[in-house]
Amino acid sequence: MNKEILVDATGFATRVAVVEDGSPMELYVEQESTKRLVGNIYKGKVQNVLPGMQAAFVDIGLEKNAFLYAGDIVFDDPDSEPDTKPESRNIKDIVNPGQTIIVQVAKDPVGTKGARVTTHITLAGRMLVLMPTMDYVGVSRRIESEDERNRIRKILSDLKPKNMGVIARTASSGKSREVFAEELESLQKLYREVEKRASKRKAPSLILEEQSLLMRTVRDLLMKDVNRMFVNDEATYERIREMAEITAPKLKPRILYKPSEALFERYETESQIENALERKVWLKSGGYLIIDRTEALTCIDVNTGRFVGKDNLETTITATNREAAAEIAHQLRLRDIGGIIIIDFIDMEKESDRNAVLNTLRNALKNDHTRSHVFGFTHLGLVEMTRKKTGRNLMDTLQMECPYCGGSAHVLYPESVMNRIRKQSVQVVKGSNNKRILIEAHPDVVAAMEYAQKKYGSVFQKELGGTYYVKPNPQLHMEKFTIRPLAEKKLAEAKKECKIIR
Repeated sequence: MNKEILVDATGFATRVAVVEDGSPMELYVEQESTKRLVGNIYKGKVQNVLPGMQAAFVDIGLEKNAFLYAGDIVFDDPDSEPDTKPESRNIKDIVNPGQTIIVQVAKDPVGTKGARVTTHITLAGRMLVLMPTMDYVGVSRRIESEDERNRIRKILSDLKPKNMGVIARTASSGKSREVFAEELESLQKLYREVEKRASKRKAPSLILEEQSLLMRTVRDLLMKDVNRMFVNDEATYERIREMAEITAPKLKPRILYKPSEALFERYETESQIENALERKVWLKSGGYLIIDRTEALTCIDVNTGRFVGKDNLETTITATNREAAAEIAHQLRLRDIGGIIIIDFIDMEKESDRNAVLNTLRNALKNDHTRSHVFGFTHLGLVEMTRKKTGRNLMDTLQMECPYCGGSAHVLYPESVMNRIRKQSVQVVKGSNNKRILIEAHPDVVAAMEYAQKKYGSVFQKELGGTYYVKPNPQLHMEKFTIRPLAEKKLAEAKKECKIIR
């Protein structure tokens, strides 16, 4: 597989795209308005404790208080049983309002929810992850050789600090004991700095900020399987090479400077990003996906669309579903969709066809570095799966909530707006001696009023009397309008610009 990383750092945001065999598979964006918080360590203050939810809300200095679940709390109580878990105790016995606490962001704020935090601090290096609050040794599942896994586990069991944990990342494969010892010492030094800062600062305050997108790219993405990394900004290119000199010196020659504003035009990356913001995704066969998101889960619907097949209906459906399964895996990575995902494939009668679709989906997800789990078909014929969710997805990173519809993505029909105008005009007419009323509304709403008058004879209540001058204003939002008495001096002008609707 040919794998490239594109780094665009010439605009107001830093963008990183991971391209596999000419197809953009992952996109990461860092910009000031949607800065990633996952990994940040804060000294916070407990604001309130909710025993009924087994959770606490912690002020860490953000707009919304962070959510701390009982199971995410490390506590040191000499009187407790060794195997006692936080979630088995009442939250009010673990933390108290006003208490200061060191927490790390595990999930970015999403929608109406604040950040989710944990006291299980982790510090990531290129090869190892240090867990100061847990006594544990783990090895990445992506290291498939059992002999290599056992070798790494034995080395780390000898090296790890007492009462601390460590996880070997994929990049640790083949590394020597000396290399592990060096990075482990570096991570311990960083943790001692965190403790030092926490002892001096008042809550709420930021103790340690997670590394920038550029650093995370070199640390997490620049691996042996990457053929080339293209960077279009000279200063950024030099910084990345300096980072690689420390973390991955053998891969430094693969980092190339490509001075082009249009770097993301390579492999049509720019257009794929734009398509990834759309609700509908077309398949090459003519079928399509509909991707809808709620705060709780993401729903994906599969349709045959223009694809009519060549043989029979059963073959057509299975072929569409298998193509859709591969594209769904692609879209999950590209859009960085996490959490609960429900997929409504086209109904299939045979168990063998359903298994083939599930196998296609699972195989397509193998290259995804974010952990996912496909549970299979439910009794309703829906596929349930999960994908680890931490930060904002692509849509949340690049788009803001619509200030007009509040994120519902719907507006009222012109007829619905017309009814609101009718009701509000009653109050204006009753509250004024002037029976000439000027109404400004969107042209579509004015057209609906004209149609209603033509079909039904009247729009406004006849018993109120009055003359209604309606002016179309294309600058107004579909749902907005103004109603006010019309002054005598404005009457001539109104007769020229307005439509009279009774």
